[in-house]
Amino acid sequence: MPQAEPVVIWGAGAIGGTIGAFLRRAGVPVTFVDVVPEHVAAINAGQLSIEGPIARFTTGGPAFLPQDFSGRHKLIILAVKAHHTEGATRALAPFLAEDGAVVSCQNGLNELVIADIVGRARTIGSFVNFGADYLAPGRILYGVRGAVVVGELDGATTPRIAALHETLKLFEPDAVLSDNVFGFLWGKAGYGAMLKSSALTHDSIADFVGDPARRRLIVGIIREILSIAAAEGVTPIGFDGFDPAPFAANDTAGIDACMAVMERYNRGSAKTHSGIWRDLAVRKRQTDVAAQLAPVRAAARRHGIPTPMADKLVELITAIEQGQREQSGALADELGRLAP
Repeated sequence: MPQAEPVVIWGAGAIGGTIGAFLRRAGVPVTFVDVVPEHVAAINAGQLSIEGPIARFTTGGPAFLPQDFSGRHKLIILAVKAHHTEGATRALAPFLAEDGAVVSCQNGLNELVIADIVGRARTIGSFVNFGADYLAPGRILYGVRGAVVVGELDGATTPRIAALHETLKLFEPDAVLSDNVFGFLWGKAGYGAMLKSSALTHDSIADFVGDPARRRLIVGIIREILSIAAAEGVTPIGFDGFDPAPFAANDTAGIDACMAVMERYNRGSAKTHSGIWRDLAVRKRQTDVAAQLAPVRAAARRHGIPTPMADKLVELITAIEQGQREQSGALADELGRLAP
């Protein structure tokens, strides 16, 4: 393939650090930007280690704190938590070339926020579902391979999106170039609501999905999210064993089959819990649950669709963040009682 465009990774944690490390190992010129000084120092020292069952290697490269960065760059992969999207996009905007683009390798519908700041023409959509955890400065666990998708927001096949697709295949050989990236993002919104709900407890994702007592909650919140996608005129697309279609149709047999596949997929991952759970239980910091669900709930309000489960999920996660509630099965029970 032709020499890949130099890449800036803005946010070198679980997602950005993993992608950047693989691209760097493959010979792509990668520069890292992160807000954690110790992590930046480790990357600069060539001590960015990828651990876990998928790959084990150590690499590094030029790395900067945002205030020390310079230049104008054509390709910036943004990989920060959803609630940091606006601030990070405003911080990187002065370093984005006029003909450059920001690629949202994040969870949520963050492309909408990015496009409002740097312009729709300089925004590229992306969907990622691989499992990774930031363990410590210079250490990232890559726990399971998962879907990686890129696409222009308008679905066009452009030279830049084709080139980006080829670059990302150096990380994930099965990366997809899609003309419907929002279909994947809304699919992840449904699946992600289940992951967020699992963080109310200390159960692993697989145990949560496999627990018959959680079936009503899982089906209810996924269907709630998918109803909003339908109102938006979007057909959600499945990935990694998750199929939105039976949930949207309330097809009992199809849902059972899908949940069995989701349980098997997550049992095969070295990343046992969601990033939301890790933020709450290990890192003791604010999650991006409210930020991820904000555009979903806003769309629901535009269409007059009630979202009792999404609203309650945000309320419960916020209460945990503020030390008012503790993660437990009782919180999941509380949410599950709102399911139809």
